[in-house]
Amino acid sequence: MSVRATVLYDAPGPKARQFNRIVTIATVIVALIVAWWVLRVLGANGQLAAEKWTPFLKSTTWTTYILPGLWGTLVAAVTSIILAIAIGALLGVGRLSHNVAIRWVCGVIVEFFRAIPVLILMIFAYSVFAKYAIVPSAQLGFAGVVFGLTMYNGSVIAETLRAGILALPQGQREAAEALGLSHAQTIWHILLPQAVAAMLPALISQLVIALKDTALGYMILYVEVVRSGLMSASYYRNYLPALVVVAIIMIIINFGLSRLAERIERQLRAGRARKNILATVPEVEDQGLETKDNDALDWRDPHHQDLRLTSE
Repeated sequence: MSVRATVLYDAPGPKARQFNRIVTIATVIVALIVAWWVLRVLGANGQLAAEKWTPFLKSTTWTTYILPGLWGTLVAAVTSIILAIAIGALLGVGRLSHNVAIRWVCGVIVEFFRAIPVLILMIFAYSVFAKYAIVPSAQLGFAGVVFGLTMYNGSVIAETLRAGILALPQGQREAAEALGLSHAQTIWHILLPQAVAAMLPALISQLVIALKDTALGYMILYVEVVRSGLMSASYYRNYLPALVVVAIIMIIINFGLSRLAERIERQLRAGRARKNILATVPEVEDQGLETKDNDALDWRDPHHQDLRLTSE
């Protein structure tokens, strides 16, 4: 076996690999024992009985509880994500303004809302909207959830975009100024598109967080998928199956978002002019050569290949 190394740590030796195998086997055994114990306790309490899961085979369970809650989750998440992107872009660009007042105001807003937990923002918005009748009473929960998610995630997105813009080479600004572009034109037309492309994985992960945080609306009586799942569980007396079904739904949605982010990133790497995210992404064929990090570093290994150029 060839010895490989990385920039982060040295390749483990024979003793280290043996120790890692022992730790892995012990961890798997402990995990299996814990899983067996949990299933045994759940089975003893009747939580694994078939009648606990049969309600999810009825269409009324889905149409009455799960699907309306899922719709509430998606509507709140999409609305807050769109608003958070818009507010985040404005605040991020505002923090780079040449105007000191604009830069100071945007900085205060970002730091204030980024420091407050999302649940506190939701409860605060819900109370204010109810006290001053800013929104109809039927929409108080939705408005509170959207406000909390929008302001928190918008502040985080603002900092992400600002960091992406500042990380770009200084020559980008200088070239734009040499072409006669103003500061605003340079930001919006030159730097911001590149920052969005560079920070896309971080932006998508923040949007996934926004989707998951919609579950906090349970505390302000907003009907989302977690609350609807618990309502179903209280009716059928099957809390564990209901929570499992809700968890599976959220995992599927978040997994889909993650795959979409990977797809968009591959499209951007293939060429930013590509508009159709469903089109086939051109892949570079294998050239038959290994990079330095993947190449076997032990020249004594019988499978070692020397990729250095040799003169005849």
